[in-house]
Amino acid sequence: MRVSRLMLVTLRDVPADAEIASHQLLLRGGYIRRIGAGIYAYLPLMWRVLRKITAIVREEMDQSGALETLLPQLHPSELWKQSGRWQGYTAGEGIMFHLEDRQGRELGLGPTHEEVVTNLAGDLLRSYKQLPVNLYQIQTKFRDEIRPRFGLMRGREFIMKDAYSFHAEENDLKSTYTAMDQAYRKIFERCGLEAVPVDADSGAIGGAASQEFMVTAEAGEDLILISDDGMYAANQEKAASIPPAAVPLADLDAETLPTPQQGSIDALCDAHGWHASQIIKVLLYLAKLDDESEQPVLISLRGDQELNEVKLINAVSQIVDQSVLDCQSISQDDFSRQGVLDIPLGFIGPDLDDQLLSEARSWNPHFLRLADHTASNLQRFICGANKPDLHRISCGWNDLQGTPTVLDLRNAKAGDQCLHNLEAHLVEKRGIEVGHIFQLGRKYSKALNSSFTNEAGRDEPFWMGCYGIGISRLAQAAVEQHHDAAGICWPTTIAPFEAMVVVANIQDEQQMALGEQVYNGLINAGIDALLDDRKERAGVKFKDADLIGIPYRIVVGRDASEGLVELVRRSDREMQKLPHATATSALIGTLRP
Repeated sequence: MRVSRLMLVTLRDVPADAEIASHQLLLRGGYIRRIGAGIYAYLPLMWRVLRKITAIVREEMDQSGALETLLPQLHPSELWKQSGRWQGYTAGEGIMFHLEDRQGRELGLGPTHEEVVTNLAGDLLRSYKQLPVNLYQIQTKFRDEIRPRFGLMRGREFIMKDAYSFHAEENDLKSTYTAMDQAYRKIFERCGLEAVPVDADSGAIGGAASQEFMVTAEAGEDLILISDDGMYAANQEKAASIPPAAVPLADLDAETLPTPQQGSIDALCDAHGWHASQIIKVLLYLAKLDDESEQPVLISLRGDQELNEVKLINAVSQIVDQSVLDCQSISQDDFSRQGVLDIPLGFIGPDLDDQLLSEARSWNPHFLRLADHTASNLQRFICGANKPDLHRISCGWNDLQGTPTVLDLRNAKAGDQCLHNLEAHLVEKRGIEVGHIFQLGRKYSKALNSSFTNEAGRDEPFWMGCYGIGISRLAQAAVEQHHDAAGICWPTTIAPFEAMVVVANIQDEQQMALGEQVYNGLINAGIDALLDDRKERAGVKFKDADLIGIPYRIVVGRDASEGLVELVRRSDREMQKLPHATATSALIGTLRP
């Protein structure tokens, strides 16, 4: 391929709306162009990268025994209503683009395909003898992101590989889950990425177990916690740990203490010399459930800890046996709109009376009471007295009519001890999620009445798994992990071209002739090569070469008359001046060992 025919348009200035390096470089390097918020065109260079990633993914999936298919992007709402996700994905999170056809039928653009593929499996897979089956597709997905940002990292249209497996028994599901884990590790390694597998929350997809694959990068949106012995990794939504011990509370008589204008943990500590770990803070949240009811939740947490809202949602969902569509902290205005008065925010205790909710207009008239382990483990503590400007000191759970339901509700933090090894501690890193695998269990097969006949001749629902890789996100994650001040440094396996021949001055006949000779030699050897034959200054060509990041470059310049060229490795800028035949042979030997 010749640059003069590539439709290459590079930018010298950083686009104003590009916040992170990978987004900036893909725009500047002529890889993508923004069409609308979260919507990008993949230009020829980028499409070559995506095709190479797709080829690697396809090879490893085929090797694992998965079958490629292609499912519809337009989904009937009935399937999503059967699974119970239509309301959550449209009105709740609002992540699904949805519409009505001319007959008034509701349809959605697929953000994921569990419902469609489960329905299909129920029609086609009737006997245990047909199992297991693992179907995958590579296709565009659509998600109505509230705030599209960072280019291909969080777009509203993106390319994804998603696979769905069907099994007769749970052990077989676990076996395929392990096989997919290994296939994913190979895919990311072949793509030249350092990807860390971490324990993850299953989120709206659901299921018993899940694991994310994170590309570590400073610009990553996700916080991941990794043990310093390398034996544990999880994203913050899922991570569990042992927090520092609480500072013991002095042996004080139990009493109620005036605390005017001390409605925060910091204010209490500043005024009385207490430590935050000696205080129980009580948070009020409202959970909106899929039966359209609204459940007030009262959470007790040690004062030096932070609530993990994902863990909270999962806890509420498990306790009430319903999906939680939304869970938000309750403000004074929320109480007022419900006609609930006299809630002393900032001075609430774990024993706040349910009677206060008796006049609520639409909320359930009682609190769901939860406590984090850090709170329940305190023997004596300080907490609100349920009256303005008052706190109780040296209080115990027996004084408060017992401990609420105890769960892990806190954010694990860097420095915490690890559960698997008390000598190990957690370290924070930022990560970009590029893959996620789930053990779905029977959630979808039960909801959609999708079943097979077992060996005993009885119908039972499938055991299912699902496995996703963000193809377009992976491409940008590679740039985030592999770049320098001058531009992109593509891993060779997914670079748009493996090598680039730069003719410094195409007006010089010797340079141009030698450039063509070197280029043709690479092409004939099966090297995916690019020839920069533009009528541009050499400096422009060199800057563009650095920017677009082709792994190897052969520069044909003023030494062409002596048959000499420069062989440059983009990743570390190592340069050798060699006879052209030697440089060509060396490069072919490197790329085709």
